[in-house]
Amino acid sequence: MIWLANTVLVLHALIVVFIVGGLIAIWVGAALKRDWVRNRAFRIVHLAAIGVVAMLAVLGVPCPLTVLEDWLRTGAAGPQGFVQRWVSALLYYDLPAWIFIAAYVLFLLIVAVTWRRIPPHS
Repeated sequence: MIWLANTVLVLHALIVVFIVGGLIAIWVGAALKRDWVRNRAFRIVHLAAIGVVAMLAVLGVPCPLTVLEDWLRTGAAGPQGFVQRWVSALLYYDLPAWIFIAAYVLFLLIVAVTWRRIPPHS
């Protein structure tokens, strides 16, 4: 099951990259006048992704991907692999919950303002 837990971990990291990188890509693409940044489907999925993350944090619901990964790792003995060690170090921080809630809500607000400033095509 360790391979499945690692797969969930990498999927989790890819979602984070999509959310954070997507916003940066929208800003850079808009500055370079790239039409793809106004793609409605992309922008809806991007807004929904950070919206779900912020909502779960505000409601105090643990991330389902973290819960799934932890469950898959239960009882899995042995050293961490390369991917697990580095991706875990980039994803997980030992900070108070309010910091994550504030960061996710602030990021959601930035994405919402970006939606208004750089609107998608109708």
